[in-house]
Amino acid sequence: MPRTAALKPEQVPAESKPTLDTFTENIGFTPNMMAAFAQSPIAFNAWATLLGSLSKALDVKTRDSIGLAVSEVNGCNYCLTVHSFTAEHLAKLPADDIILARKGQASDPKRNAAVQFARKVIETRGQVSDADLKAVRDAGYTDANIIEIIALVAMYSLTNFFNNVFDHDKDFPVVAPAGSI
Repeated sequence: MPRTAALKPEQVPAESKPTLDTFTENIGFTPNMMAAFAQSPIAFNAWATLLGSLSKALDVKTRDSIGLAVSEVNGCNYCLTVHSFTAEHLAKLPADDIILARKGQASDPKRNAAVQFARKVIETRGQVSDADLKAVRDAGYTDANIIEIIALVAMYSLTNFFNNVFDHDKDFPVVAPAGSI
């Protein structure tokens, strides 16, 4: 049961309304997470700005794979449903690659290095080893790319924590629990 309300359109603060309306138009409906997040125009608009900026980082398959890996580590079932859906429908990742991403891996060697590094960042709270940093650099990622990976980890963790705290009703197709993949 959700622990905060997903706002109805007439309840959305005026400062959140343009951002929420844009998401609703682009997605075709208003996800529960966003309708709840909009309660705080400061946090919601800051997250939306970060999301928009980071949508230019790396490539969509890598971004969605990182989102899946981070959400799995953080145990965010809501985000796993969202990222599984977007990975399949927007990034066009095959089902096997979605499962691999949840395990912190990828079939593509370069993407694999990014996803493994992202998983290490979240698991170690940023205390990665020199070998971890070398591995992602050796795969062809620049320091600017590595900063983008870290920013993606932080952004996905924000929504993971938000959704774990408030336990929104899922509005994307439910995915299998981690133990069964």
